Amino acid sequence: MRTWEHYEHTADIGIRGYGDTLEEAFEAVALALFDVMVDVRKVESKEVREVEVEGEDLEALLYSFLEELLVLHDMEGLVFGDFRVKIEKTENGYKLMAEAYGELLDPEKHEPKEEVKAITYHDMKIERLPDGRWMAQLVPDI
Repeated sequence: MRTWEHYEHTADIGIRGYGDTLEEAFEAVALALFDVMVDVRKVESKEVREVEVEGEDLEALLYSFLEELLVLHDMEGLVFGDFRVKIEKTENGYKLMAEAYGELLDPEKHEPKEEVKAITYHDMKIERLPDGRWMAQLVPDI
């Protein structure tokens, strides 16, 4: 089961995702990212975009994944409310393949909140918790 939350961080807002698997934690932190921008509960899965990124480590993989989602938001005006992520270990690090489900931003429907300018490595952590679940977090540039 994936869950996510926002956490206080000086002048910014942190995003944190949890999952029973690493993939679910990545899905959850992507949801947390878009919930900084809009009410994700109001986003319908009308369109799907495929995302494929690689990273030398899990932090680089998370950065590239979220950055790609932000590019889709900025270039196509899309907001996402659901994700399906698959992560594979490669000889050079990791590869992520994802489907992002969402729709065009409708200000009246989605209630825009903050604008996320960029993904950062600030306070980024990806770890397996003592209970066996995964957690991924970072502070985006708002």
